[in-house]
Amino acid sequence: MSARPTATYQLAWFKSSYSGANTTECVECAYLPHIALIRDSKHSGGPTLSVKPQAWMRFIGSVRHASQEGA
Repeated sequence: MSARPTATYQLAWFKSSYSGANTTECVECAYLPHIALIRDSKHSGGPTLSVKPQAWMRFIGSVRHASQEGA
């Protein structure tokens, strides 16, 4: 039985460029090879939502589209 090496990743959390100086209503994201992580920026030690990157990109795209239609 051989041991498989486990990959360790350094999470690079970031906020949207649209968050600006507003610190009360932000989410942070971090990307790994096969998952997107989302968390509340005010509670960095709290729960984290994990989704497939494709699903997160579709969500972001639909929010962008909706905001452009409403503008």
